[in-house]
Amino acid sequence: QLQLVESGGGLVQTGGSLRLSCATSRFTLDSYAIGWFRQAPGKEREGVSCISRGGLFIYYADSVKGRFTISRDNAKSTVYLQMNSLQPEDTATYYCAADSKARTNVQSMCNHGPEYSYDNWGQGTQVTVSS
Repeated sequence: QLQLVESGGGLVQTGGSLRLSCATSRFTLDSYAIGWFRQAPGKEREGVSCISRGGLFIYYADSVKGRFTISRDNAKSTVYLQMNSLQPEDTATYYCAADSKARTNVQSMCNHGPEYSYDNWGQGTQVTVSS
């Protein structure tokens, strides 16, 4: 199974920036669409941003559009989430997930219900934005 590792989380002030990474050292990522998801205690999981295998198709949740940027470097087997203008509402654990089935339908990939089976999830990285 594909092993994913998130990194880059931390504590940041309102208005600050962080760059999250989702990486694997065992497999290349070019066969997988990749999504970033977040979940805070007591809240539903939210699909933040998803990117197709080649990077051509990208989806952003309305809550982050214009502030976050997803990108991928398949040669480095890494997907990034650049987060700017961070707000306290962005505080959550951020996870990445891989999907070998997704093609251009990245909006769907980011908004599947709990019954959907992604290929793998990372362990998560905590993002905390101080108010």
